[in-house]
Amino acid sequence: MKKPDRYPIRPIRTDADYRAALALVAPYFDNEPEIDSDAGAHFEAMVTLIEAYEAKHYPMSPPDPIEAILFRMEQNGLKPKDLEPMIGQRNRVYEVLNGKRKLTMAMVWRLHIGLGIPAEGLIRQPT
Repeated sequence: MKKPDRYPIRPIRTDADYRAALALVAPYFDNEPEIDSDAGAHFEAMVTLIEAYEAKHYPMSPPDPIEAILFRMEQNGLKPKDLEPMIGQRNRVYEVLNGKRKLTMAMVWRLHIGLGIPAEGLIRQPT
């Protein structure tokens, strides 16, 4: 009789496989295993499989550049005046935040460096 595998790793091909994989790793989030343990390797492998399935079946588009800026402002407790070094005078900041002015490449670069927002997300055209 074959002994059951304590750390099973199976491909995720269907939604049922995906739900089973999520249920399998759920306990790890409450009690994360040591990285170098068998359980830690299992957790890492399963998360990689889950992320690959999600990327293929539930792709997420990057946020609108303005939404990304506003989100980062909220995260960091920033006000529009805090963006002046990255965007320019306050009226220009408000024009950008209200969608009346497009971001220039110089603004994109300064926002990327200053706020840590991926440049690719800032280059994307607003929807």
